[in-house]
Amino acid sequence: MSARKPTPPRRAPEPPKKQRKLLPEEMARDAIAHEEPAPGPGDRVRLTFRIILNRKDAEALAALAIREEKNIGTLVTEILEGAAKKGPI
Repeated sequence: MSARKPTPPRRAPEPPKKQRKLLPEEMARDAIAHEEPAPGPGDRVRLTFRIILNRKDAEALAALAIREEKNIGTLVTEILEGAAKKGPI
């Protein structure tokens, strides 16, 4: 009869590493990284989306664009850029 070799004690498994939670700014950078660059100077990207407004608000926005002699897309871009600079609502 052969003697059994003593087995070395097992090491405890390593605890799983906690994943670091990404900051909103890091998540936003990752989300925008794949967007199409916009033509023209500067580091701009083209975002394409639709918005749904009630008719009264849409007409008010169109009237503002007409008064300022701007394309409605340009006006909305300026509004969004201003809001982004102000920070969270």
